[in-house]
Amino acid sequence: TVAMLFFHVGGFVILYALMRFQAVLPFNPMEQSAVAPDLSFNTAASFITNTNWQNYGGETTLSYLTQMLGLTHQNFLSAATGIAIAVALIRGFARSSVRTVGNFWVDVTRTTLYVLLPICVVYALFLVWQGIPQTLGAYVDATTLEGAKQTIAVGPVASQIAIKMLGTNGGGFFNVNAAHPFENPTALSNFVQMLSIFAIGAALTNVFGRMVGNQRQGWAILAAMGVLFIAGVAVTYWAEASGTSIMHALGLSGGNMEGKEVRFGIVASALFAVITTAASCGAVNAMHDSFTALGGMIPLINMQLGELIIGGVGAGLYGMLLFVVLAIFVAGLMVGRTPEYVGKKIEAREVKMAMLAILILPLMYLGWTAVAVVLPSAVASMANAGPHGFSEVLYAFTSATGNNGSAFGGLTGNTLFYNLTL
Repeated sequence: TVAMLFFHVGGFVILYALMRFQAVLPFNPMEQSAVAPDLSFNTAASFITNTNWQNYGGETTLSYLTQMLGLTHQNFLSAATGIAIAVALIRGFARSSVRTVGNFWVDVTRTTLYVLLPICVVYALFLVWQGIPQTLGAYVDATTLEGAKQTIAVGPVASQIAIKMLGTNGGGFFNVNAAHPFENPTALSNFVQMLSIFAIGAALTNVFGRMVGNQRQGWAILAAMGVLFIAGVAVTYWAEASGTSIMHALGLSGGNMEGKEVRFGIVASALFAVITTAASCGAVNAMHDSFTALGGMIPLINMQLGELIIGGVGAGLYGMLLFVVLAIFVAGLMVGRTPEYVGKKIEAREVKMAMLAILILPLMYLGWTAVAVVLPSAVASMANAGPHGFSEVLYAFTSATGNNGSAFGGLTGNTLFYNLTL
């Protein structure tokens, strides 16, 4: 724990300094100015914790050096940290008598060098093939058919998108994240990105079963995750495909396409929304603020559960194990036996610690939402009144607290105002 905390304090300082001094550092062809102190603090805290919550447009704010050495670097290390913590917890369940549950530095190094980097090298080449830029050259100036000048933002994008998805980070290189054609250009890239978001989180359930010597436990955890995921997809797709009563009253048939990319449509947008919020990944290929009420409810629920449906790399597994410990304890009380799980007794201390970890999430996002909706300065900053504005505030604090930078729309999460890019 101490090693992990010191490691990320150092990462925070480095990332903060990169953003504050980026104007005088190399690999800044567009001459981006220094990032403001409060925004630098917000972004650094976000990326070292795998939250990747953004309130800026990447192509208009950050230099290539900051994107590569700062954000992409932390995408690798925060993901490796999640896996290292999960493996340490699994060792605690698997071992009967030990003096240690491993070395943090060794686990982070092995995870980065043997798992994340090899996959991301191949993954980035695939994304380049699909049409994602990977260059250190300056932005491209183009002339439109009307004769107007248009600046097309490019950069070292593919290398960042690979770890962004595989490590369930979600911080976008561009303002509109995975809805941008240079982050997610084709239906194939969209499918592979969704698959990669779940890859490591799902695999860790099998790792758990193998390490504790009981693979059925790993399958049971994966099955519970799968049931919740399928239910979420079904509700979200049904809600978006059904459209809205207002549209139908105007004589417009079909589903709700507001805020969605035509190249993806309703099916891929609904599936992506559930996957990214189930896995604690902030990537979005559609604006959740434009979903129907029920369709937008599922991503919000996924985050408020603590992103344990597959979850972030490592975080999903140990998040689910918190509920396993609690369920085993309650079941043991009901049958009058001492609760045990994979050979370990579940006693009062374990339950107290599990409940503390479970309850801290609602305390944070509900508590800060309550403050925001009564604080005059916060209320004045809300773009929408009534239930719509409240849901945006709740979504913002939920996405920040639950280590998920998913965008609710043009206001929170990974995008600022998506209409700025129109």
